[in-house]
Amino acid sequence: MADSSFDIVSKVDRQEVDNALNQAAKEISQRYDFKGVGAAIAWSGERVEIRANAEERAKAVLDIFQSKLVKRGISLKALESGEPQASGKEYKLYSTVKEGISQDDAKKLAKIIRDEGPKGVKAQVQGDELRVTSKSRDSLQEVISLIKEKDLSFAVQFVNYR
Repeated sequence: MADSSFDIVSKVDRQEVDNALNQAAKEISQRYDFKGVGAAIAWSGERVEIRANAEERAKAVLDIFQSKLVKRGISLKALESGEPQASGKEYKLYSTVKEGISQDDAKKLAKIIRDEGPKGVKAQVQGDELRVTSKSRDSLQEVISLIKEKDLSFAVQFVNYR
């Protein structure tokens, strides 16, 4: 019998992020407390740019964006935000959406699986994802629950389960 396997990835649905950004922009344009303060959120290349006339307002816009992401099922671990920086009369805050598992993080995951996971489970790094294989599907289920319990610094999804 062939080995069963699945991949551990860190991917984000760009369309869902775009939808969350559009919802946040709409809410900001309609909310009374953001009238006349120059608050805005938009894509700036590959990152999200938040502008407002005060540091607190920029953070409030970020908070709205984060709540929209959560409602759309996107982990906040995939969003990396900086601090608001003064730029002339307004404050700008940049956020990037992280995708892919770095080599170091993949090695840490593989070590967790090797040390704490069931026997006979193999994990190998393949680019920006991690393939986990085993003869037993039950062992793979144990690995999934083990990874879900860990407090990782990045978002993970389990795909290609076969």
